[in-house]
Amino acid sequence: MQDDFLEPIYDEIAPLSSSSKNILKSSEIKIAGSVKLSMDEGSHDDVNIFIKKDADDNIHEIKFICSCGKTKAIILDYSD
Repeated sequence: MQDDFLEPIYDEIAPLSSSSKNILKSSEIKIAGSVKLSMDEGSHDDVNIFIKKDADDNIHEIKFICSCGKTKAIILDYSD
């Protein structure tokens, strides 16, 4: 029952090189860490809000996606 309230944690992947290909093979990626994804279901003038956290619940990215297709992102960097 306790597991019903836990947010799922996903592996975050990153490409090994900075290629502009649309399809990446498993040999071309590395696991960059763990991430939690959540979405604000409420409608704020047709804008959905996606929140990307690490396994310790630190927010790393907030993405705003409009129903018109435009997106804006805020990326938080906790390094010194």
